[in-house]
Amino acid sequence: MINAAIIGLGWWGKNIVKCVQGKSTKLRFVHGVSKEIDAALPIAEAGGFTLSDDLEQALADKRVQAVVLATPHSLHADQIVRVAAAGKPVFCEKPLSLKRADAERAVAACAKAGIALGVGQNKRFWPSMVELRRVVASGALGRIMHIEGHYSNENSGMHFSAWRDFPGESPGGGMTGTGIHLLDAFISVGGPMSEVNARVVTHRTGRDPRDAASVMFRFASNVSGYFGLVRASPIYWRVHVFGDEGSVEALGETEVVMRARGGKVERREFPKVDSIRTEIDAFADAATGRSPYPITPAEMVDTIAAFEAIIQSMQTNEPVCID
Repeated sequence: MINAAIIGLGWWGKNIVKCVQGKSTKLRFVHGVSKEIDAALPIAEAGGFTLSDDLEQALADKRVQAVVLATPHSLHADQIVRVAAAGKPVFCEKPLSLKRADAERAVAACAKAGIALGVGQNKRFWPSMVELRRVVASGALGRIMHIEGHYSNENSGMHFSAWRDFPGESPGGGMTGTGIHLLDAFISVGGPMSEVNARVVTHRTGRDPRDAASVMFRFASNVSGYFGLVRASPIYWRVHVFGDEGSVEALGETEVVMRARGGKVERREFPKVDSIRTEIDAFADAATGRSPYPITPAEMVDTIAAFEAIIQSMQTNEPVCID
């Protein structure tokens, strides 16, 4: 059992604690950090962990063996570097950073320290996505030619925090909330991207935003793709991979549809899992050397490289190439 500190106890940090504390057999929280002590006190008391207001206090706690970050996006890279310098494995909520250079800096710091780095892309662990990647890897689809996706949800209005409304923290409409999950999903099967062309249409800003984004891709492997996202629309997830021999479509957390030549269609339903606890357990395994974290450092950097290019494309209304 790893003793960990959680940094950031807002909506998502509290959600992580509720999914992990007393439920995971691999990691538990012994220290929490929040700038809003009074608001965080109830969950700290319920979880039985120490509460402080500074990352350095958590790093100085001799019980703390690893750190989980659930802090504003712009803080991630610097905090990862600080944790790595202390020699502690670190799990960071998505996005890893907002700039490719910062992602590379964070990954390099962890590599230099010889510690595990995990990133909170919990959709990777949905049974539907695990099966989709298995099917793609099996070669059953033949040559992969195209990938489509969509992810919308209502969280932007239901769980609003003032910092999430800052353009410097959450650029590109819903890209940091939902689009980043699709980027990770696409890169997990298509590899790095070479060009993006993105647009965002905003209908309303503020505490309950309304906007829609669409992104077209070309991968370095010459696969094409596109995805869309609508903030405030009811939750919907779809990732569809097309090959010249068939296609596989992940719908929501548990459903997969296979389509093969001759009109053959097969639907599969898988048991639901707690994807947040599953990703934290995977991080614990990486931190103790049992197995590598399922998302590689290269994929982490490729995701942020594509993210940064998408934001640039939205701002310029022009396609952007990725080195």
